[in-house]
Amino acid sequence: MSRLEPDRNALGFTIAQLTGSNRDHVQPLPGLEVLAHAQVIEPFMAMRRAAAMAGIDLVPVSAFRDFSTQVRIWNQKWTGQRPLLDRLGQAINVHSLAPSARVEALLIWSAAPGASRHHWGTEFDVYDRAAVPANYLLQLIPDEYRADGVFSKLTAWLDLNMHTYGFYRPYRIDRGGVQPEPWHLSHWPTANIASQRLRIGMLHRAIQNSQLEGKADLLALLPEVYKRYVRNVDRAPRRV
Repeated sequence: MSRLEPDRNALGFTIAQLTGSNRDHVQPLPGLEVLAHAQVIEPFMAMRRAAAMAGIDLVPVSAFRDFSTQVRIWNQKWTGQRPLLDRLGQAINVHSLAPSARVEALLIWSAAPGASRHHWGTEFDVYDRAAVPANYLLQLIPDEYRADGVFSKLTAWLDLNMHTYGFYRPYRIDRGGVQPEPWHLSHWPTANIASQRLRIGMLHRAIQNSQLEGKADLLALLPEVYKRYVRNVDRAPRRV
């Protein structure tokens, strides 16, 4: 087995791990202030070292997020404490939306608690720290990663090299669910196992037992949410 391939015997993924209620499957990423699945650390660090040879400082803004963090993000957006954006990235007045429309608006950019791939420790939101100009405010928006964006070099390098380390973009194109996120990388060999094991009943129980704003509205839509926003992701290229 390659040192960049996961040990399938170590990928049991309990329900608590899948839904972000437990963190015993994640460890600190060396020298970086995030946590990641134990089986993903070496592939990511190898990719980071390779990127450094090309003058890119590959840094994760976010990796593992637990259930309570995802609840906090959701609740802040639901109540208007955080900006809520439409598919074009324009701000929406959250209080002008009916509950079902509010659920839909949140899911464009934020996963429902329990359904976030970040719970698995296999996902990274990344940028090139070496490319950031002085006093620049990182936004994590698609424009930053396009051919004329501040992270265009990173995008081009990832296009050519990320598959070597098992990574791909699960939100590469608009599939009618989550908006494209060129900064979001997933370690396919590990994430695919978690994805196959995550069931709608697990999500229902996790959400039902939470202090989530709009909980009843989300649960009423959960079958469609599971189909469009959880299962509806890009498949990895064959070379991953």
